[in-house]
Amino acid sequence: MVSDDPADEILREDSPARQVIDLFSRKWLLLVVYALFPGTRRLSQLQRAIEGISQKMLVQTLRELEERGFVTRTVHPVVPPRVEYTLTPLGESLREPVVVMCRWGNAHLAAERARA
Repeated sequence: MVSDDPADEILREDSPARQVIDLFSRKWLLLVVYALFPGTRRLSQLQRAIEGISQKMLVQTLRELEERGFVTRTVHPVVPPRVEYTLTPLGESLREPVVVMCRWGNAHLAAERARA
């Protein structure tokens, strides 16, 4: 039975909502976005901020975020080249949902740990 609830479109393969879920269910994507919330950062700053991420995975994740319009990459013409990453307005629009998810997780994990 197909529901008339527009929110149920997430269950369809071609749904934009499902594509968002698929994209952001990748391990590092939201962490990289979150690490950029304070503002522009260089690769080394991001790598120090995100525990456990390899440089290779960080670069791949930043490339994907750039290709999808969530991040801009700026190369400054100095020697050696200085590269900086900044959230675009689209990337910034993730701030509220990401913070809500973080708060939800912290609250529920804390409650779960208290029961254990």
